[in-house]
Amino acid sequence: MGRSKNRKTQKFAKRKFAAVKKIISPKDMRFKHNQESAAKKAQEKKEKEVRHVQQVSSAMFFKYNTQLGPPYRIIIDTNFVNFAIRNKIDILKGMMDCLYAKCIPTVTDCVVAELEKMGSQYRVACRLVRDEAFERLPCLHKGTYADDCIMNRITQHKCYIVATCDRDLKRRIRKVAGVPIMYVSQHRFTIERMPDDFGAPR
Repeated sequence: MGRSKNRKTQKFAKRKFAAVKKIISPKDMRFKHNQESAAKKAQEKKEKEVRHVQQVSSAMFFKYNTQLGPPYRIIIDTNFVNFAIRNKIDILKGMMDCLYAKCIPTVTDCVVAELEKMGSQYRVACRLVRDEAFERLPCLHKGTYADDCIMNRITQHKCYIVATCDRDLKRRIRKVAGVPIMYVSQHRFTIERMPDDFGAPR
């Protein structure tokens, strides 16, 4: 009898404990006034943030780049040199045939470093890039990643044409206004976003 009574009291105590209601915290986000205050704080924070508006280059007349003119300075990417060798195109002659004007092929230190890292298979490309006809641009950044270096140069100075066959780099360059892209097509050099490309294949 005593045991059965104890069991009944335990069950009753459990039921009584379970019947206690939980109180919602006044800071709970389900309350409308808490949602409104959170939205107000987010709005104030957004208003205090410093807005960065990119300055438009003075070289640009709408979409036309006024700094581009002969002699054309053309920054060469690593894979452009390899594609030119594979298609048996003389770089300087191919550029002049494309633009019908004097061209100055330029290479950055990181492009030369990338070609050196590729090993003995690309020794012809290394030798070609070190030629006196190619102007050398010194790099001040760390590492040897050429794509970021080229992007920094064309955003700061609008006087360059970029020669590349890399799809990702082309996509990035197209976002920068007024920078033409030279690439290999039909065993010739062609150019896009350039109004005076008289020799480019159509």
